[in-house]
This record gives sequence, structure tokens and C-alpha cells, in this order.
Amino acid sequence: MKADLLIHSAAQLCVVPPHDGGPQRGPRLGDLGIIEDGAVACADSRIVAVGPTERVRADWWAPTEIDASGKVVCPGFVDPHTHVVWAGSRAEKFAERIREGDHRGTEAADEVRAIVRATRAAPLAQLVAETRSRLDRMLAHGTTTVEVKTGYGLSSVHELRLLEAIAILEVTHPLTLVPTFLGAYVVPDEFLEDPNGYTDQVIDMLPLVACPGDFREGPCLTRTLKVPFCDVLCDEGGFTAEQARRILERARELGMDLKVHADQFRAWGGAALAVEMEAASADHLTCTPPEEIERLGSSDTVAVLLPATSFGLGLHRYAPARAILEAGGALALGTNCNATTSWCESMPLVIALACRYLQLTPEQALVAATLNAAYAIGLGGTVGSLQVGWAADILILNVPDVHHLGYRFGTNPVERVIKEGKIVVG
Repeated sequence: MKADLLIHSAAQLCVVPPHDGGPQRGPRLGDLGIIEDGAVACADSRIVAVGPTERVRADWWAPTEIDASGKVVCPGFVDPHTHVVWAGSRAEKFAERIREGDHRGTEAADEVRAIVRATRAAPLAQLVAETRSRLDRMLAHGTTTVEVKTGYGLSSVHELRLLEAIAILEVTHPLTLVPTFLGAYVVPDEFLEDPNGYTDQVIDMLPLVACPGDFREGPCLTRTLKVPFCDVLCDEGGFTAEQARRILERARELGMDLKVHADQFRAWGGAALAVEMEAASADHLTCTPPEEIERLGSSDTVAVLLPATSFGLGLHRYAPARAILEAGGALALGTNCNATTSWCESMPLVIALACRYLQLTPEQALVAATLNAAYAIGLGGTVGSLQVGWAADILILNVPDVHHLGYRFGTNPVERVIKEGKIVVG
């Protein structure tokens, strides 16, 4: 049978199978389903065959073949948590922030508000161009699917403009983008004395962004964008659990799925709220107490951990990944790419950090950065695994085995990126 693309002779082909039709959980995390001397065939943007090279090549041929001898083949990385649409930077504050030694939530909120001011002032074309360059670097480092939050607008007009930028990039960039509305990131300058008033305004924004939305910038530019998720920062410097609950309840009424920025700086009740609201994910979790970890572990809410954030801030406290796994939780990894705490575009670096500071094995980290991350953004069953019928989003890594993913850092192990069956990098 004819395929469009056939990759063969991989030293290790990492299938990364789902467990019981869902993410890998608890102590079972890390099942790569490795096929030595493996092959994968793709046609019409989907995977059509996976198995030993001899068997796949006996059944399939393709006009384009890639010899992956001595290399690892795995699913494309799925980044389930980014704030990648913004303008400006806080580079001039970086050294000062590190010298202070501890980055509290109120200070983080001030940094976000500074980027909000720069983002509001930037033309749409600048937002699209700066974001595109970041997405290009993510793609070069193996990310094939990325969650993209708003949040640097913090008003109806500016949040809709961020969604317009995402809509443009969704149809012009190879990456699959999953939009998330984060109007409840921090309280903007104009509402500092009235956080409940801003909470009301976010609730009023929700009908404007609930999917599908139609966003316009000028008389001739129109894009239609589905916004599946609503996120809230429930933490010091953000919103109280009660304010966050009001926003999430309204979002759920409008048919949106939910996410929660939880407990990055303080134990704030964010993880418990995420479980209560049956959110798709609870993200950060650096300060989540043990009793809430237990509740998270027995829920369907995916714990999205972001080690590049602690690293970027020069902090020594990381999320309790081992406790989450001991509680039976589903754990994913993301970059948290943003302008203030984690300008990181590399999932391989996140994997290396997770091995060192979260004490994950390379196998566990790879599953967390692919299959489990897909379930955190509603794309489980579609991306994150090399399964027949799933999207042909595939990486060829110039390393001899998966252990090198955690072992090496500071260089890019990705040799080729295949997105929906087409070679887009390499």
C-alpha cells in the first residue's frame, strides 16, 4: 500500500500509548511502548502504520522515506501552558529581580501589568510578528501543538485583539494552536482599587469570547476562532478562590472547559477549586498542600507542571511531582512561555529541568510532554502518541536513546519535525 511518508529503522520508536483510553497516571507514567528498529507510515496527515521496520516496509511504501537509523522517533511535543502572545520584554528587570532573591506574587502581578501596557500599545501586526517568531522557535525545538493564552490585554477590546492575533496565526502557522481566554490573569491598573469590579468585567467578557467567536481588527480583517478554554489565576497577586469560582462558573455555563493557575506563590485553594470545578488542568502547583494533592490525584484534572518558571526566577522550590504521582495523578509538562517569569521556547529544556528538579525519569518526562499534555488541553486521542489514525505529528531526535533527552541540555536534539505528515523542519 502507498503512504505519503515512511520513517524507518529508528533505534527507538516511542509509541507513548494511552492507558485505559486516557493519560498515563501515577506510578504507571513512563510507558513509552518502545519499538526497536521501528517504523511509522503516514498518509493524508494521519498515521497509518506503526511497528517493526521489516513488517511496516513489507506492507507500505512511500515516495518519501526517512532513514532514522541510530535515532529516536517520538510524538511531537505538546506544550499545554503558554502566554506566548505579547509585546515588549522585561529584560531590563531580570537582574534586579534575581538579586531580590524571592519573587512574590504581588511583584509578579506588577511585572504582568508592565507587559500589559506594552501589549496594549502594540499594533496587531507587531503582536502577530513577535508571536510568530516565538512559535517558529518552538516548532524548531519539536513542539507541534501549543496552548496559547490571552491575558496581556485585560480589557474587552485588548483581549479580543489578542484573540485576533491568535486567529491569524492559527491559519498561517504550521503549529496547532489551542486558544485559552485568560482575562482573569491579574487585576489591571485601572481596577487596582476595585478587584471585584474587574471580576465582574471578566464575567461580562465571557460571552464575547465563548466559542465560536468572530473577531475583527479594522474593516477588512475577519477571522473566526474557537476558544475552548477559560483560565483563571487563583493565587497571590491574582484572584481569590471565590472570585475565580464566579468566573469559572459563568464560563462553564457558556460551554467552555476550564483551567486554573493554582498555588504558584502561595497555597491559595487553586488546586482544590480546579478539582471541584472538574477543570481540565491545574497548573503550577508549586505550593499546593498535601491534602489537595491527594484530591487532585484521584480526579480527572491533569496536573501541569512548569519547572522552567522556578528556574527562570532563580527559585529553589519546585512542584511536588513525586507526591502527585504517588497520589495517582496524571502529570504533564509545559514551558509557561511568557514575558515575565519563563521566556522558554524549548520543551527539551523543560524535560531536562523536570528530570533534575522534579525527579522525573526521562521516560516519565517524555510522556508528560506529549500524551499527557495533550489530555490537558482537550486533544487526547488526537495528538501526543504514535497511534494509527492519530495526527502524524512526529519528531526525529538525533540521539541514540531517550535517556539523552534528560541527560543533555542547552542544545537542540530535534533533527526533523513532521507536522500532519509533512516535513516542516529539517
